[in-house]
Amino acid sequence: MKIGILSRKPELYSTRRLVEAARQRGHEVHVIDPLKCYMNITPHRPAIHYRGENLEGFDAIIPRIGASITYYGTAVVRQFEMMGVFSLNESVAVTRARDKLRSLQLLSRKGIGLPVTGFAHSTKFKNDLIEMVSGSPLIIKLIEGTQGKGVVLAETQKAAESVIEAFEKLDANFLVQEFIKEAAGRDIRCFIVGDKVVAAMMRKSKEGEFRSNLHRGGEATPIKITPEERTMSVRAAKIIGLNVSGVDILRSKHGPLVMEVNSSPGLQGIEKATGKDVAGMIIDFVEKHARPGNTRTRGKG
Repeated sequence: MKIGILSRKPELYSTRRLVEAARQRGHEVHVIDPLKCYMNITPHRPAIHYRGENLEGFDAIIPRIGASITYYGTAVVRQFEMMGVFSLNESVAVTRARDKLRSLQLLSRKGIGLPVTGFAHSTKFKNDLIEMVSGSPLIIKLIEGTQGKGVVLAETQKAAESVIEAFEKLDANFLVQEFIKEAAGRDIRCFIVGDKVVAAMMRKSKEGEFRSNLHRGGEATPIKITPEERTMSVRAAKIIGLNVSGVDILRSKHGPLVMEVNSSPGLQGIEKATGKDVAGMIIDFVEKHARPGNTRTRGKG
């Protein structure tokens, strides 16, 4: 097979591992910077050019689209789909996952357990907004944040009001979310390939930090998840429409709650924590499902 990996940085662990796993299985692999692609939008012969050459003959692509290039990156994925190339995660699903509000609304509509969440732009009625999510302590998130950036823990009513007031000057959309104290700075990353959780790890925040992201110094250990957590994470991925995803779950006194569904989950943390060849599992999935025209978007919304 001829596989394209859409990534801006070939040296990243996740990109390197996917290239390695694909080549071990005898496939031809090309790492393509999506920002250096340019497209011919035509009804009969849609095409993508890259560094002066026409990208032809690909059987599958694996999008590793960073949040900062979501718009252009998903346009490139969509163009490959128009050309009949199988995409591991389709453009519409990636767009859904990147829109925090949209993804939460889709999950909520299907009855997936979530932290109590409010969404706002105006800061005028901040007290009512805070009360709506059960008061402080609470989490306040900029809607565009990733890897724990743009996320604040407001431990008191006064702190929450101050942070929300600061957002007024940013002219930003933001989420307010109940703080799950019993999670104690821990969350679970379930790595989904197809309809299975192929690996799971518990991430624990470093001392003095409430965010468990590995990019922020969190620690990861393998964990055995419950049947309820397994079912919920697979359902969440399917609702968003992703074939491969990282579903982040909190353990609360009310049961598991989904925090986020990630369309480009990193491989380094999960492979090192669990010792599993997750990259190989992803390539195995591509082998089984890549065929011309198999680009029908799953799910609704």
